Amino acid sequence: MSGLHVTWIGLGNIGRGMSANIAKKGPQASLTLYNRTTSRATTHAESLNIPTVKVATTIPEAISTADIVFTCLGDDKALESVTSTILSTPNINFGTKTFIDCSTVHPDTSRATEKAFNAVGASFVASPVFGAPNMADAGMLIIVPAGKQDAIAKARPFYEGVTAAKTIDLASGSGADIDVGKATTMKVIGNTFILNTVGVLAEALTAAETTGLGVEPLKEWVEMFAPGPFAKYANRMVTGDYYMRDEPLFAVDLARKDLRHASNLAKEGGQRMRNVEVTDHLLSVVKEEMGEKGDIAGVYGAVRKEAGLEYGNQK
Repeated sequence: MSGLHVTWIGLGNIGRGMSANIAKKGPQASLTLYNRTTSRATTHAESLNIPTVKVATTIPEAISTADIVFTCLGDDKALESVTSTILSTPNINFGTKTFIDCSTVHPDTSRATEKAFNAVGASFVASPVFGAPNMADAGMLIIVPAGKQDAIAKARPFYEGVTAAKTIDLASGSGADIDVGKATTMKVIGNTFILNTVGVLAEALTAAETTGLGVEPLKEWVEMFAPGPFAKYANRMVTGDYYMRDEPLFAVDLARKDLRHASNLAKEGGQRMRNVEVTDHLLSVVKEEMGEKGDIAGVYGAVRKEAGLEYGNQK
């Protein structure tokens, strides 16, 4: 193994899967885990049971000896806070460090983060990911990196074959440095497709019920026609998982944040994203019904409610 020391900050559903695959398959000599709630990092480390994985209780401790620092955080505010804490850590040689951010944030946040790290001599890669938690667990994510090519080269050994099935080269093979904001632009626009499609699926399943067709034939068709993530969403809706689970797979607040970013970017280009507005309305109903526990699959409950049915299909 190489002498690389890696730190992972942020252990949400995607972060746990990615860091586990790095722990098992990455080229590093050691991996340090940090989460705002230390018990989550400790539990994750214990589940991995790998001697080279350790837990840090503070961000300065987590980054002090790291060569590469991954962040995977919930929103722009969290990334800005963590970045500020990192940059205020004394006695750190930032010139030897590369920061790789897998968060879904506004492109301007990515640009500001790169500027802040570059100012102290550190490298930065915007590295958002596409995929559900089960894809993160399996190391089958799609990763979209952007930044300076020498920084991306340091990140690449942790992509395909470790955390990802594929990467999308925004430089189109040219080898040119790419604005980090392009990666997060790609991410938030891509997420509108996912979120809007989940909304369409919810409407179709509700229509299948209200017309007397029944949800099972339509679910079977989805499994044949669109196997993969959307078939899984259909199953989560029909079985009632969308409102019965204790922890969301894709939290409603994070989804609405992504839609706001995409809508604002589109408005800057003179476009109104009407499907985004519909999906955001459905998610607002999920928020009212479930609070922070709301999951994006809960749009099924929102559509059902507007059709005069119960939010929960198993009640």
